[in-house]
Amino acid sequence: MRRIHKGVTSVAWAMAVLGGLVLLALIVMTCLSVSGRAIGTALYSDIMVALMPGFTARARDLGIGAIQGDFELVEAGMAFCIFAFLPYCQVTSGHAAVDIVANALPMPANRTLVFIGELLFAVALVVIAVQLEAGFERKLRSGQTTQLLQMPIWWAYGASLIGAVLAALTAIYMAVLRLAELALGRDVVPLHSEANV
Repeated sequence: MRRIHKGVTSVAWAMAVLGGLVLLALIVMTCLSVSGRAIGTALYSDIMVALMPGFTARARDLGIGAIQGDFELVEAGMAFCIFAFLPYCQVTSGHAAVDIVANALPMPANRTLVFIGELLFAVALVVIAVQLEAGFERKLRSGQTTQLLQMPIWWAYGASLIGAVLAALTAIYMAVLRLAELALGRDVVPLHSEANV
């Protein structure tokens, strides 16, 4: 069982790393866009255009300014990042929890609460994945694109769907794992486990 858990954790960790890389790229792009917007505002002011028309024209030709479509890229990228982090959070029991009452309960009752929590997460994540898949299908058929970049909207839905399906599968796995612990009366994988990838 530990080998299966290690495999699930490794896949979830890899997805979280991919989400982290996308998030890092979005942060760098946003910083460049904000800096470009500030520089562009100064360069293309009436005073600068009057004093150095050739320089400001060349700067405009080089594309100095905000990155076009930065909001569209952040919107699509953040949706993917959220779903990319969910499987790892699920497999390591990293969600926020209030254990004040649960810690005072006997172990069988505590295991029951943990199982119910995992089951509810599994149901919620499966519903989200199913609804996201339906939205993906609609956007794919509609041919809708973003306003500035003309990027097909289904790209963001498709990327998010990969993370959502993986999160749902991870949640189902964790619910089954916690049910097994409840039935066996012992921990198979410690709660709030750290991933050993």
